[in-house]
This record gives sequence, structure tokens and C-alpha cells, in this order.
Amino acid sequence: MEFSELIRTGRAQAQLLRGPEAPPLRGTLCVTGHHLLLSPGPQSTPDLWLLLLRSVDSIEKRVAGDSGTIILRCKDLRVLQLEIEGVEATLDIARSIEALSSLESVITSFPFFYRPKGLRLGDAWHFLPPERYYKRVARETDAWRLSEVNEDFSLCPSYPRAVIVPRAVDDDALARSARFRQGGRFPVLSYHHAPSGTVLLRSSQPLTGPQKRRCAEDEELLRAVLAGARPGARGFILDTRSAQAAKQARMTGGGTEAKAAYPHWKRLHRPLERGRPLQESFVRLVEACGDPEQSMDRWLSRLEGCRWLAHVKEALSTACLVAQAMEREGACILVHGAEGTDSTLLVTSLAQLILDPMSRTMAGFQELIEREWIQAGHPFQLRCAHSAFSHARPKHEAPTFLLFLDCVWQLGRQFPLSLEFGEGLLLALFEHAYASPFGTFLCNSEKERCLCEVRTRTHSLWSGLNQPKEQRKLRNPLYVLNPLAIWPSVEPQSLRLWQGLFLRWTHPPEPAEVAWEKVWQIVTGREETEGSQPTASA
Repeated sequence: MEFSELIRTGRAQAQLLRGPEAPPLRGTLCVTGHHLLLSPGPQSTPDLWLLLLRSVDSIEKRVAGDSGTIILRCKDLRVLQLEIEGVEATLDIARSIEALSSLESVITSFPFFYRPKGLRLGDAWHFLPPERYYKRVARETDAWRLSEVNEDFSLCPSYPRAVIVPRAVDDDALARSARFRQGGRFPVLSYHHAPSGTVLLRSSQPLTGPQKRRCAEDEELLRAVLAGARPGARGFILDTRSAQAAKQARMTGGGTEAKAAYPHWKRLHRPLERGRPLQESFVRLVEACGDPEQSMDRWLSRLEGCRWLAHVKEALSTACLVAQAMEREGACILVHGAEGTDSTLLVTSLAQLILDPMSRTMAGFQELIEREWIQAGHPFQLRCAHSAFSHARPKHEAPTFLLFLDCVWQLGRQFPLSLEFGEGLLLALFEHAYASPFGTFLCNSEKERCLCEVRTRTHSLWSGLNQPKEQRKLRNPLYVLNPLAIWPSVEPQSLRLWQGLFLRWTHPPEPAEVAWEKVWQIVTGREETEGSQPTASA
């Protein structure tokens, strides 16, 4: 299929309204296979306005007289309005945008055509977190090994080729454990906490079923985890489902680890919302944020009613529970829900940010996302197919990754000196997860990315973000290495709405945000001045 077949009208005269803070733009509107462009006339600013069509979440069109209006609601929560000359041109452009923005083919998406200056294909795809992280673990303990049992993805299609597992467990036992876990997601190392000698693991639910099946190799694996930890270590299995949901899952073939089969592991249930309830919460929050006419009482009622901050609180509370058990009680933790690709990753990644100073650096945070989200099998293409404006509400869509970013923002607000990166990086990750010219967030698993040759045919987001010009915008100028764990407060007065994301297109920045920008300018300006000072000769 050619893109030209979907473009009914290539160009038209139009005016673009970008919101209350930006002046309107008038010029020639053009539709291409991947972008919407507006070229202002010669008397206007020479800047070309560009919108990636994949970032369009929903389209609304109206016609009146001899002109029409198209309202584009974008995945980054922008609302754009196009006033177009000609009814036929309006309808044709709207149909073209609808068709081009909803293409499902991965290999025809823009990342496969994007060739920015200064970047080479293959740059930053050298991020191989299982192998890279294993080197760090190997320096701290010899109880673990790097296994390539999943080299061809036949054991677990959502795991990477290499995983970190107990040294005492061979690959045959791993294969049998994988057959006992949903989707083949057997327990693997997520994080080794060197100060306490304990570990954090993740997996999917065991397939015990109504017959209460057991797997000797799976039981052996978890025994080996405790044997390789510090002497006397105990284990907790944290299930991100309610006890009732886990019990119901057993009726359909899933279930939980039986106490008799795992005697040294205690099961805890900390239910976290996933799927449609989380998506609906996101949608209701965005709707509330987009209503400028409501009273303060109405706004506060809608903010509480959407329960988004309640989800933030539950996620942070659960991560704190995991971190506390590892840091203060010397316990090993296995986290799973049902599939192990959503709330499981949310908890394991947040727990690492709380405990591990390296994860709070710019490079460490990027590696954490690559290892704990992208290569760990979070299905980005399914979860981030639409944002908050789409009328289609498939059950596989959920803003789990956005919830993670919001929790990280809360950590940064409560500990403003402890994260090397700032809000700019979190906003960039939100935007690129939903629509990006880079290939990093494409597909649903490492297996799919290999089949689509993503690593050899697209650019890595990390190569773009790590350019010096970008780094200056993304770093926290006040960062100071904090070697200790950071323990966030989850009290209602401590959690704030992330205005920099949810209100950034509709409300001017708060005085605190303006002050923070001023601090950034002062610090970076001082760095430039110091860097330009001549050095004294010896």
C-alpha cells in the first residue's frame, strides 16, 4: 500500500489555533505520509510547523458555509484547531489524517524513515541491560549467572534473549519452570541490593489451576534464590492482585504459589489497578483538566473522583513496602500479578529508584527503563495505542508507563536534589512512548523488535536524548549524589497533580515552576562562565 492512496487532498489554505498561549498561524497546510505541515506565508515567521500524524488521538470535523474546522486531540494532550478554506478540502484532509494516523503496520511507521543529522543507525542500541547489569551483579555476588536459555525466544516470547538467574539452577530446570508460568515468564533477577545482600525478582503467575498443580523445578528455583542470598534470608511473594482475583484466576488455569510448596516464602496481596479501570481514570482526569469553566469545588470533586492520585499512592506504597522489606528486613522479594508485564514492572522499577542511587542518575534511569520496561516485555504498542481522547477503548490499552512516570515525578518533587534528571526527561518519555520518530518504544516485546529489525533500521531514543544540546534541557542542575534510599511520603498532602503534564497546554506555569526555570538558568549560566575562564598556567 502506498501512502499516496490515503491522501485525498495534498494541501489547502488553513489557520492553526494552538491554544491560549500561542499565536495563530496561517499558511499552506500539507499532508504527507507521516506528517501534517503548515508553511506560513512569506510575511509571517519562517518556521515550519510540523505534527507527527501518529500523535493524533482523535479527530473532530465541522463544516459551515464554504469552510470547515478540524479539531485534533493529540496523544501528548494538546488540542489543536485547524480552520480550513473549502468544505471538500476540510473533509478530504480529515479523512486523510484519520487513515494515516491509525495505520497499524510497524515497518511503515515513521521511525523506519527518520534519518536525523548527527546520528548514525546503531548508535546507543549497544544498551544491552541484562548483560550490562549482570556485570554489576557479578562484582557484588557470585550466586547468579547470565543464561541464554531464551536465545531464540522460544521459551518466553516476552523476555529478552539473556536473563539473570540463580547459578545453582540449570537451563533445563528453567525451561520446566517457564512451562509452569503464564507466558513462560519464570522468575528472573530484577535487582540485587548489595547493602542487604537481598534480591528482587519478577515473573508471571504460576499455572496451578483448579487441580493445584506443582512444579518441582519452579520450587527449586525459589529455594536457590534464598540459598544464594544472605544467611537466614526469608522470602515474600508480592501479588499485585487482590486475594479474590488470584483465587478466581485459579479457576481459569492461573493461581498463586501454595504455602506447602514454597514454605520459606510468604505471600502478600497488594492489589493495583490495571487495564481498563486505569485507562478510565486517566481519561476522566484529562477531561477534568480540560474544563476551564468549572468551580473550585467541582474541580476538586472531579480530581478525587477520577482516582488518579489514588493509583499513584497505591503504586508508591507498594514499591515502598518492597524496598522496606529488602533494606530493613533483609528479605528477598518476588513480584508478579497475572501476566507480569504491567503492575509487576511498575513495582520493581519504582522499588529500584527508591533503593538504588545508580537508578537515579541520567544513565542509570535510562538503563532502568530499557531493562525493566522495554526488554522486560511491557507491550508498549498495545498499551499506548491511544491516549486519553480516543473514542475507542480497547481493553488492552492502559497508561501503566505514564503512572510510573508520574510516580517518578512525585519522587523528584519530594527529593529535588536526588534525581540527576528533571521533569523534561519524564515529559519526553511520555511523548515518545505514545508517538515517536525513534524506534525504542516500538512493538510489544524484544522478539517482535528483532523480527521487525528495529535495532538495525531505526534510531534509538537514547542516542537522541543523550546529545549534549538535549542533555542540558533534561538534567537537574541541583543534583547531588545521594547514596541513601529515598522514602517518599504518600500522605494526601504530599502527592500533587503533575501540572507540568496534565495542565501544560491549558494553564500558564505556576510561580514555583518559573522559579525553578530561573534556578536552572543561573546554574547552567554559571557553568558556562566557569567553563570559559582561562586556566592559570603552571
